[in-house]
Amino acid sequence: MNVYDFDGTIFYPDCSVGFAVWCMNRHPTLWLTFFPKALKNLILYKKGKMSRTLMMRKFFSFLGKVSDFNRQIGRYWDKHEKGISAWYMAQKKPDDLIISASPRCIIEPIAQRLGVNCVCTEYDRESGVFLDNLMYAKGKARYIIDQGFPMIDNFYSDSLADTPIALCAEKAHFVTNKARTVSDWPHLDPETMKEVRRKINTGWTIHL
Repeated sequence: MNVYDFDGTIFYPDCSVGFAVWCMNRHPTLWLTFFPKALKNLILYKKGKMSRTLMMRKFFSFLGKVSDFNRQIGRYWDKHEKGISAWYMAQKKPDDLIISASPRCIIEPIAQRLGVNCVCTEYDRESGVFLDNLMYAKGKARYIIDQGFPMIDNFYSDSLADTPIALCAEKAHFVTNKARTVSDWPHLDPETMKEVRRKINTGWTIHL
């Protein structure tokens, strides 16, 4: 089984941010009711005054403000499906697993189009809360182990924060250059491990 991160790995840019902008452009009131608060929360997070989990929960709140969500997510992927990396399309297999911190309601429609499975952050659009742990960094490895998934043959990601799950794979691959270039996972020397810890502790990478 091959396992893939999504944003920045097999798709560029970030689908959660992209879909938020998509929805704001089609529901302009969101620029006034959602965007200023989202920007403020991002600044607070960057200053260390808000946790990553809380910042992301507040960011995903726009999902509950889109009355025609199903229509918009379908139209979004109609336009942006072409953002799936060519290298991935060339090697895609039916038993591939996408594992992503982005909400399931955003990722699942494109996973279904690709004909693969996905494990994502479970976010309730109506109540505005996470239904399970944020599927990020150590959370991905914990889920794979707890659910008893089969051995991971290959794992692909653009973020060192995914090192915990990369260590669960027979071979790990690092994706760079806006999801276009695949190389071996960086050697985990002391300096790299320092960066890994920093990414896990601070980073929700937003691809723009």
